[in-house]
Amino acid sequence: MKPAGHEAEMEIIILGSGTSHGVPSIDCMLDGYANCPKNVCRESLGDPRHKRTRSSIVAAYNGRRVLVDVSSDFREQALRERIPAIDAVLITHAHADHISGIPDIRSYTREHAVPMYGSQESVDRIRQSFDYIFNPPEMRGGGIPRIELLAIDRPFELFGETVIPLAVEHGSLRGAYGFRIGPLAYIPDLKTMPQESMDSLRGVRCLIIDALRDERPHSTHIILPESIALARQIRPEKTYFTHLCHTIHYVADSGKLDDTMMFAYDGLKITL
Repeated sequence: MKPAGHEAEMEIIILGSGTSHGVPSIDCMLDGYANCPKNVCRESLGDPRHKRTRSSIVAAYNGRRVLVDVSSDFREQALRERIPAIDAVLITHAHADHISGIPDIRSYTREHAVPMYGSQESVDRIRQSFDYIFNPPEMRGGGIPRIELLAIDRPFELFGETVIPLAVEHGSLRGAYGFRIGPLAYIPDLKTMPQESMDSLRGVRCLIIDALRDERPHSTHIILPESIALARQIRPEKTYFTHLCHTIHYVADSGKLDDTMMFAYDGLKITL
């Protein structure tokens, strides 16, 4: 930690902490909230911690802002947090809930292109999904963001911090990552993690990691008991669980966590 009175080394904002469904879910709304397992969707109408947009963070350090994933809710998140600039983007993987907000990056690229880093698989899928951005028509409108897509598969320097791509298994993807940015590790989607990625997490101070739901194993995500066990192996100073569906209740489930753990929520600010 830097001495009191000095600028913080890094500030992280949880832009979104939910799954691809978000919370409240449309399914629960259509059922009149009668079948929501822990009543989280109904409670989200009064408790803002239970309102979860799709998972993403922004990390500010050395006078720059790095966005990790551009969720389906990016426009809402950017307005809510009044994000003044985006200097670079990291993409964990190319599932829709993590890249669907890319068109709204245009507002941050009026003066220069923004570099966007991801695995070769992610870069290829983004280029295919948003062909109009990278192969624009002759008649340009005002809605084409300027993005420099960069495929990465090894550590690199970004604004004075080392960024380490952390390979993870997540469904059928072959290029899914978490990222370590200096003291921070962000891993929103995973089922398993190879030892090399685990080794890269030694000494991390802040871990933000997937904890999809409280029970019932999932085919492509770890669930809360697995997330807790993994955090205990990594042993960061603080762990925040994210990518939460509507079976995670902040009050009812917090008693399952160690003192160094808590559930993330939209708008949470973490200072390192």
